[in-house]
Amino acid sequence: MSTIKNFEELIDHLRLRGDRKRVAVVWAIDEQTQMSVSQALEVGFIDAIFVGCDKEVRSNAVLMRHHDHITFVDATDSDEAARKAVSLVRNSDADILMKGMLNTDNLLRAVLNKENGILPHGRVLTHITAAELPAYPKLLFFTDSAVIPYPTQEQRMEQVKYITYVAHAFGIEEPKVALVHCSEKVGEKHFPFTVGYKDIIEQSRDGRFGSCIIDGPIDVKTACSGENMRKKGIASPLNGEADALVFPDIEAGNMFYKTITLFCHANTAAVLQGTLAPVVLPSRSDSKQCKFYSLALAAL
Repeated sequence: MSTIKNFEELIDHLRLRGDRKRVAVVWAIDEQTQMSVSQALEVGFIDAIFVGCDKEVRSNAVLMRHHDHITFVDATDSDEAARKAVSLVRNSDADILMKGMLNTDNLLRAVLNKENGILPHGRVLTHITAAELPAYPKLLFFTDSAVIPYPTQEQRMEQVKYITYVAHAFGIEEPKVALVHCSEKVGEKHFPFTVGYKDIIEQSRDGRFGSCIIDGPIDVKTACSGENMRKKGIASPLNGEADALVFPDIEAGNMFYKTITLFCHANTAAVLQGTLAPVVLPSRSDSKQCKFYSLALAAL
């Protein structure tokens, strides 16, 4: 497949593929969730299973135009809806889990339940975002802005594995992955996590993450700007053309996410990885379009 460089191309790819993924939508009492699902139904890349909020969903006339691709599962409250939706994924009756208008903690409690959840033992739960920035010529993937506060070396290895997998799914044959820091120097005393970057790079050369190019520590501007790289006199195989950024902690990742969406008006899509199926976990402030793109990312 050719490389998918923006969200419009992603939607076109899903439309042409003609494959519908089954999405368990948890407690879709809000119009934004309903309309993002309606948009995905219109394009034709999902079937929707609404868990709870039967009455509210049925009252949405635009959404119900796609009734042939909609089913319902009863739930008396959001907690029961979360448990039932997770069960659908666990039993292979749904391919994607999507959060509606309920607290994130309530859904994650069901997702992470040791007996009935959908995070296999030994797997790392992490968050991946794809961003479409006006000043960047391709999609930029980054992790983790929402889940892991301070990744261990083992968790960072999994983050690299997941984000490389997602980049490959977008047709990027050899994604360039930047291990982000505030400079290009290892800081063992004040920034001990940078010491582990060397091992990640070595393991990438041994093929642990598939076909990819990894470098770091490196700052975001240098990783994404060949001009800045040349001005600083830095030699890096990333060549200022990073496809993916792995942030050192959740504070850095979250600030980057909030900055690009507020000041750069970036379009974004995000999913949880590590679970048996992708989980679309939008925040309350996310737009309908962001939720729609997140569904598309999960369906790829």
